[in-house]
Amino acid sequence: MSVMTAIKPARLMKLSLLIATALVLGGCTRGMSDLRDWVAQEKAKRGAPIPALPVIKTFETFTYSDQEKRDPFSPSADELNQNTGPRPDAGRVREPLEAFSLDSLRMVGTIGAGAKTEALVKDPGGVIHRVHVSEYMGQNYGRVTAIDGDRIELVELVSNGNGGWMERPASIALEAN
Repeated sequence: MSVMTAIKPARLMKLSLLIATALVLGGCTRGMSDLRDWVAQEKAKRGAPIPALPVIKTFETFTYSDQEKRDPFSPSADELNQNTGPRPDAGRVREPLEAFSLDSLRMVGTIGAGAKTEALVKDPGGVIHRVHVSEYMGQNYGRVTAIDGDRIELVELVSNGNGGWMERPASIALEAN
């Protein structure tokens, strides 16, 4: 008798679940005629007129043939002969941290004090490197100029757009935990 009593509540639960599912699904099949009517009304509405295309203006071309006028799209003789300014060391062997962009490197600490301070820098692979003043890091020939307790100061060499190079200061701050 006790087995029979245990089966009845489970069966009753299954039956009530089946009835509830049938009622929910029955409500979904009421019909879609009101939806079809609304879609037909929206399709029948006239849309806003499309504005006419603007008239394309033609511009006069100009050929720089006068010797006194300089073509603004070609470098001047002064710009071509510009050999002054900083240049990357072509013969220098690149250091491991120069393979990564500067924004992907993270300063995680320092070791030492005074002039012997070393910075600890983590690369994107999770490897921690010791960095000293005058070493290079970053893809723009960044040379370390100073190491403080909370940041590394660098000077990068970037192209000036005229075939030369210019120095740009940069820094990496100590990563906050």
